[in-house]
Amino acid sequence: AFDKTVAKDNSLAVGYFQRGFVRLQLEMYEEALSDYHMAFSHLRQNPFIDYKQLGLRHILYAWEVLYSTAAAQCRLQQWQEARVTLDKAVVWRPEGRTAILDLARQRVQDRLFLEPMQVPLGEFFRPRKKEVEQLDSKDFLGKPKVISSIIPNDEYIGFEPLRPQKQGFYEPSVDALR
Repeated sequence: AFDKTVAKDNSLAVGYFQRGFVRLQLEMYEEALSDYHMAFSHLRQNPFIDYKQLGLRHILYAWEVLYSTAAAQCRLQQWQEARVTLDKAVVWRPEGRTAILDLARQRVQDRLFLEPMQVPLGEFFRPRKKEVEQLDSKDFLGKPKVISSIIPNDEYIGFEPLRPQKQGFYEPSVDALR
């Protein structure tokens, strides 16, 4: 499902984030690390993305993505890279709230695995009813109609912008009136 999601919207950072979590659980560590890198790049230097407007009651923070990236790096025995990633996460974390990252850096130093962050259980993407109703196909053009000219001298067939009118060209002939 996450593969289909990111295929349809390859800028959906939370899609990569969640797929990374699943791949980490499935012990697909390289793929999980790649997904976390993609999620961070799709944050586009923003400290967070609020997905509430799209129907997912979750805010994806850059520091959480970096924390999970470090968790994947730990599983790959990339301890030094995990330490650097956690140092980067401290920069993205709001000031004064680095206790979880300090603990994580200590765990990495002791070569202990980190548990990745995830979207809270029970949170699902539920688009608003107004957007779902708009998914039904609508016929904005109406039924096609064949329109022929009532002007006897007009032999034009096709589409074009308005043509300049010629004097006397659009008036019916005497025979046509009879």
